[in-house]
Amino acid sequence: MDGATQDAVLTAPDSGSTSASQQTAVVAASVLTVITPHRGWFDWRLRQLWRYRDLVALFVWRDFVSVYKQTIIGPAWHIIRPLLTTVVFVVVFSRMAGLSTDGAPPFLFYMLGNVAWAYFSTCLDSTSKTFLANAHLLGKVYFHRLVIPVSIVISNLIAFAIQFAIFLIVYVGYVLLLGGHLQVTAGWALASPILVALLGMYGLAGGIIVCALTTRYRDLAHLVTFGIQLAMYVTPVIYPLSAVPASYRWIAQLNPLTPIIEALRLGLLGVGSPTLGGLLVSVVVLLVLLTVGLMLFTRVERTFMDTV
Repeated sequence: MDGATQDAVLTAPDSGSTSASQQTAVVAASVLTVITPHRGWFDWRLRQLWRYRDLVALFVWRDFVSVYKQTIIGPAWHIIRPLLTTVVFVVVFSRMAGLSTDGAPPFLFYMLGNVAWAYFSTCLDSTSKTFLANAHLLGKVYFHRLVIPVSIVISNLIAFAIQFAIFLIVYVGYVLLLGGHLQVTAGWALASPILVALLGMYGLAGGIIVCALTTRYRDLAHLVTFGIQLAMYVTPVIYPLSAVPASYRWIAQLNPLTPIIEALRLGLLGVGSPTLGGLLVSVVVLLVLLTVGLMLFTRVERTFMDTV
């Protein structure tokens, strides 16, 4: 039975040996792990995640390596995919559609938005399949079920770091080789790691909510894939927020991801219109989603093997 674990120490009495050295020896001890049922909606057992940190590391390695296993160029796809996607975005949205980039170089503008969105969407999509994709493992051995979603977010963070490094290489090349000028906003640039962490946490929060619901409603798995594609168009990924007509701008501003993407662009490209208030609202929405997600995830993990 899944549930919280408690540790109790059992000591063995002295064997009664006549040797003085054996009489003063340290008594052997063994640790007994007791698995007990959950107690309620808020029994999240988050402290146990630290106990399973080695398992998290193993899952991170598994997720990162297995994605491109038995492929010709392997992890190089982490580099090729954002570059090819950015080229398509530049041709379609900048050259053909003529969408504004607020004066930022189109390639850098679309690449930054693409890399950031890819991290969020991959975390959301992969995390939402936690129970369905790992049912064969979860039904055999006990470990904290959040280990898998957390490892997915971390492994995708490694992929994001590789893609972001390519972005920085292109960024430096544009400045040094082409003589381009970019106005970096230092405060927002320094906040970039926090903004990236928010994207990953949004992917985690949304993913565990969908994961809990898909154990009974499989249609949600298809809805997530379709919904992620649509969500990109209501998030300023392929366009700046300033390009949205004023009468419709409030729709984009309702999206909690909008201030995060805008803040990343303002920090690294000098274009964007985020507000501190918008980011604070985004953080509050994230905390609510995480709370709801953990509550649902904790309740469903007890019985999901009966429905998957």
